[in-house]
Amino acid sequence: MSLYIVATPIGNLEDITLRALRTLREADLVVAEDTRRTGRLLKHYEIKKPLLSYHDHNKIQKTPVIIERLEAGEEIALVSDSGTPGISDPGFYLVREAIESEISVIPIPGPTALISGLVVSGFPTDKFVFEGWLPRKSSQRKQRLEELSQELRTIIFFESLHRLLRSLADCLLVLGDRKAVLCRELTKKFETVRRDKISNLIKEYSDKSPKGEFVVIIEGYDTRITKNKI
Repeated sequence: MSLYIVATPIGNLEDITLRALRTLREADLVVAEDTRRTGRLLKHYEIKKPLLSYHDHNKIQKTPVIIERLEAGEEIALVSDSGTPGISDPGFYLVREAIESEISVIPIPGPTALISGLVVSGFPTDKFVFEGWLPRKSSQRKQRLEELSQELRTIIFFESLHRLLRSLADCLLVLGDRKAVLCRELTKKFETVRRDKISNLIKEYSDKSPKGEFVVIIEGYDTRITKNKI
């Protein structure tokens, strides 16, 4: 019995490993955050497997069912909407419960949006901090950004189109006009990577209505600024 954590493409369907495809073909069950999206991926590679929906709203109810099937000897593959399961999605909950039940958890590595964005940002990659999704409310978001204001490492977070400008405005207010990178539709046909100061990115996207989610990368706190003031 094993739970396989299978990374799937974040956009381009060619970005999947041979090992991931073999694991999906051999699994008794595929647990998916979005069964429709995963269904399209499986169909593309001519893989026919039963799918079980698993997301934030049903993880409490579905986890015991999955654990029971694993303990019965089934091999189960966990996938997310896209990328690597467990990163800012409910996969973490299932993995933790599987470990507590002494079930083997095996990673099948592959794409992840935050790393794809980081490596093309031009910012230091040796040390970075990933914040997932910042709080929805501006007051809570500003508080979290204040805690990050003197973070030396490169800062990465996800953001939706609808909250992008508000989040960038809060970043500008709390962090200052730092260099930032906005990555959208990574690996897809309309992939865009914009590098500029936060203020300029706000101006640019105030006149646009692009679709999709963003990976936002912001340069870390520059201690040289403080030193120059002394």
